[in-house]
Amino acid sequence: MILFGIAVGVSVIVFVTALIAGLQDNIIERTLGTQAHVRVEAPREVSRIAPAPEGTIQLVLEDPRPQALRPIDNWLQARDVLDRLPGVVAVSPVVSGPAFGRRGEAVESVALVGVDLPRYLQVIPLDENMVEGRLIVGSGNGVVGRQLAEDLGLRLGGKLRLDAGDGREAIVNVAGIFELGVRELDARYVYLDLKQAQALLGLPGGVTVIDLTVEDLFGADRIAARIDGLTGLQAESWMETNAQLMNALTSQSMSTRMISFFVAISVALGIASVLAVSVAQRTREIGILRAMGTRRRQMLQVFLVQGAVLGLAGSLLGALAGWGLVAAFNNFGPGLFTVPMPAALIPSAMAVATLAGVGAALVPASRASRLDPVEAIRG
Repeated sequence: MILFGIAVGVSVIVFVTALIAGLQDNIIERTLGTQAHVRVEAPREVSRIAPAPEGTIQLVLEDPRPQALRPIDNWLQARDVLDRLPGVVAVSPVVSGPAFGRRGEAVESVALVGVDLPRYLQVIPLDENMVEGRLIVGSGNGVVGRQLAEDLGLRLGGKLRLDAGDGREAIVNVAGIFELGVRELDARYVYLDLKQAQALLGLPGGVTVIDLTVEDLFGADRIAARIDGLTGLQAESWMETNAQLMNALTSQSMSTRMISFFVAISVALGIASVLAVSVAQRTREIGILRAMGTRRRQMLQVFLVQGAVLGLAGSLLGALAGWGLVAAFNNFGPGLFTVPMPAALIPSAMAVATLAGVGAALVPASRASRLDPVEAIRG
């Protein structure tokens, strides 16, 4: 029965941990599939107020300064610096800004996104989200979101007039339609090549954002802080822009650890209770062994080994059961996402159960080793 209890506990730890890890990976993949890990922009413009003369008090009612669309100064040098920064996997300069998309009498507000396509695909896998046509930007071609295509009645080969104001207009050929899975993006984004977007937005040769992908996903905030110090630009990690998501992920991880902790405690209490009963039932045998010369240390080791064997055997059964539950979920579950089986999960769960067995055996083992041989034989 205690082996069955240990097996159930370990299987719960393995399955719940793997399930939460898979859920978190799926949420992060869906969230970061449409955004960079770190976004670097020009510093925000602030108002500068002349200092007041000495001996006077200056009362100022200041409105926040409007943030005009402006490029990053010396972005080529900044890009080269970021390319060499440890922990950075990919760097992609982007120019983006607002415009109007027109087709006939239909008008929609759109966001122009000019990209260096080979670099951009290393940050955002846009090619994996194409639902019609091909991902071609440049030479008068562009790609639009599915929702925007439906709103404007566009299809492959259709013409879209873009108006960025101040007489800056262009007509682009719709070479492809994408679907990122975020309605707001699918209804607004129009991807162009870098030069055409720069001309439309009145930023010749400039970029407004540098997108980065980093090796350590949860170390993006540290890299953003380092970029701030190195370049003087404003760097923001995905952890800052998705604060609620980070809170949810942290809560999930904490819940998983709490479940694992209380299950391990239950397993330890079960082993301890079984060994305590074993000591009580075998008092006479323990006394005989002590009278025959068995040392206290040896008697202590007998029950510690028993606890470790119970923990190891039960954890092995539980690990197999947990692996089976994960396989059943992946093959016969709802199919919403795949639950991975981390290589270290099963060994770590077995190690925890074995250590819990040894720890639970300490008190009964200590009691058995301290029994007086004469009283144990009589009792």
